[in-house]
Amino acid sequence: MKKLILLLLFAGSLFAQEVIQLQLPNSNKVVVKLRFQNGSISDPMGKEGLTYATANMITQGGTKSLSYSEIQDKLFPMAAQYYSLVDKEVTTFTFQVHVDFINEFYAIVKDLMLNPAFSEADFERVKLNQQNYVDQVVRASSDEEYSKKALEDLLFRGTNYQHKKQGTSESVKSITLEDVKNHYKKFFIKNNLTIGVAGKYSDEFVSKVNSDMQKLSDATPELPKPGKANKPDGIQVEIVQKDGAFGSAIFAGFPLDLTRADDDFAALKVANSYLGEHRKSYSKLYQLIRETRSMNYGDYSYIEWYDNGGGNMLPPSGTPRSSNYFSIWIRPVQIAKQLKQQYEELKDAEIGHAHFAYRISMMELQRLIDEGLTQEEFEATREFLISYSKLYAQSPNARLGYLMDSHFYGRKDWIMELDALLKNITLEDVNNAIKKYWQTENMFVTIITDKSEAAPLATSIKENKPSPMSYSNLVKEGLPEEVLKQDDAAANLKLNVKDVQIIDSKDTFKKEAGKVRS
Repeated sequence: MKKLILLLLFAGSLFAQEVIQLQLPNSNKVVVKLRFQNGSISDPMGKEGLTYATANMITQGGTKSLSYSEIQDKLFPMAAQYYSLVDKEVTTFTFQVHVDFINEFYAIVKDLMLNPAFSEADFERVKLNQQNYVDQVVRASSDEEYSKKALEDLLFRGTNYQHKKQGTSESVKSITLEDVKNHYKKFFIKNNLTIGVAGKYSDEFVSKVNSDMQKLSDATPELPKPGKANKPDGIQVEIVQKDGAFGSAIFAGFPLDLTRADDDFAALKVANSYLGEHRKSYSKLYQLIRETRSMNYGDYSYIEWYDNGGGNMLPPSGTPRSSNYFSIWIRPVQIAKQLKQQYEELKDAEIGHAHFAYRISMMELQRLIDEGLTQEEFEATREFLISYSKLYAQSPNARLGYLMDSHFYGRKDWIMELDALLKNITLEDVNNAIKKYWQTENMFVTIITDKSEAAPLATSIKENKPSPMSYSNLVKEGLPEEVLKQDDAAANLKLNVKDVQIIDSKDTFKKEAGKVRS
């Protein structure tokens, strides 16, 4: 089997953009990624969502020679696909095709990027879908994702990181087709472009892509400085009440002055994996909240943004950020109304499990800060991560994406560098990182819950009332004494709560630096 040939080529004097190559001679695919440094922070004020709309007009619209439906008909026999991913600081277009169809497919790729139709019909369709998302889907489809977006809105309030990449209800309404055309010319340009190519391809193909993308606009982008996360003063909670919520979805976090650019990130990654590795049952949060107490589907923690956590089993590439934060994701727990309906012995329950769940997660986080990992816990978690992190980049698409993310952080190949960092860190490194970067005194918390739960939950949190865990009699009888003692400690844990607000679901994503956005 031929060895992987990895080439990282930086643009010379002939071309302005950087080119990253990943040659895989045994692959039957070709992947092209075109990444523009122009994410949602590039949206003009009052036109939030414009970058997202522009990217979708390219990938969900036609060209000057082919309609969108004609393009899809041509792609079907090729088993090809393409899509865009807009995040805070970058927008990435990904094109994948079998090597046998690369020439036919690339002709379409070139046309999409250089000659988008920007037709009125495509615009109306794209904008309608985007408007529907910001008005309805974000509030109705997944309370878990809703809580995440609500936390970012709170964490970055008043900065260009605040708004969802899809924009707000009012801002999307204001976007015009002319706005899209102008944004394309100003920000989807050769001077903020990185090209990535992976798979089985020729040098001539790379040269052609590079040469063709030189035909993009030569404008000088006015790239804004990324906003920084606000620092919470104590525990600040926003409870979003909505009709018909099936539980309480919790997302909590605080600013983290650390990214993959820092070597300390690897040490904190070990600690985070122990505390709450995404979708892994061995982690402490999962064990405490789901495994032992059967409260919900899962509980995880993160030291960087994890896109589409409800759908992705492995951390995806394509969302590199310079403004970072730590977070804990507590998937929906039961509300009082549900408990009363299910169990006669809980008919007097005033609140559901949200307050207790947040408290026990804070108790575990503080324990970890105070005590750190043991040598055995450290070694087991580190060995797991050394193997597991290699799964992040299994496909040519993922591998190329991680290489491009690496360059964003000033690294060459993060996956390979992480492997070396993990092999060299010590227990002392990990425990020092925990004490340096984690705390429980100051945190933003967002909770999506039912209207029946919002007021009593807000009172319980604000007044630091005891929040005993509500078990059915059958479950409680089977629990060991040590769990019940831990329950009592968590239920009475005093938190540094400074502010609790209730917001109606229809009013979310409208505040900006203490004022209501029109």
